[in-house]
Amino acid sequence: MNHPLLPAVIDLVRQAGEAILPYWRSELTVTEKVDASPVTAADLAAHLILDTGLRALDPGIPVLSEEAADIPLAERKGWHRWWLVDPLDGTKEFIAGTDEFTVNVALIEQGRVVFGVVGMPVGGRCYYGGAGLGAWRVEPAEQAHEISVRIAPDEAFTVVASRRHSSPAQERLLNGLGELFGDLALANIGSSLKFCLLAEGTADCYPRLAPTSQWDTAAAQGVLEGAGGEVLDLAGTALTYEAREDFLNPSFLALPVAAEWRTELIQLARALD
Repeated sequence: MNHPLLPAVIDLVRQAGEAILPYWRSELTVTEKVDASPVTAADLAAHLILDTGLRALDPGIPVLSEEAADIPLAERKGWHRWWLVDPLDGTKEFIAGTDEFTVNVALIEQGRVVFGVVGMPVGGRCYYGGAGLGAWRVEPAEQAHEISVRIAPDEAFTVVASRRHSSPAQERLLNGLGELFGDLALANIGSSLKFCLLAEGTADCYPRLAPTSQWDTAAAQGVLEGAGGEVLDLAGTALTYEAREDFLNPSFLALPVAAEWRTELIQLARALD
């Protein structure tokens, strides 16, 4: 994958993960933000590393982080190229002591993801990729290897779901998918790792008919797009990242571009939302 900013971003994501680990499974003070989502000292430590490092990497590229998102829309509307950062995605998983939390950085240009980096602090795994650039997974002290979506289900049609977030519409969608494909296999996992399961070919689709924010999805969307996948709203249009007043995404479907069942899935989701 040839992008001049990528190696430095991968290193920053690794550093942020290392800053998080001392807080993992330790006594934590958890506070609530305005939207009632939790935040810890680990979130803030990772944010500081990423915000400082990305601004030093190229002072001309502004940074929007979940932990510093109070930037007026009037200012953000003038951004054409910017970093979108979630310093610790899956804070609830982190607080619960699981390893299903990630560090996420995406480079956005004209509303589209150029590339994304998703790091797992526990174990040190890293995913990275972008549309037209390919996608890779790398383990510590190993060579990176290229990953790609699978076009046809394996033994069962596998749907990625969230451990903590669902909606009545999403439950109805799962029932409809069961009618289309028979018994479903459900892969329940937290944080942006849901996209990564698709990207490495261990699941078939990730429908999300419940709220997410832009920083929850951008980096992993880059990985998935590099692996031959796509993320669509329920009208079948690619999920994009233009500046707007709030940071909420619409409902979306993540799936392989070349899936034969693509149209059926979109029609089913559109009818149920």
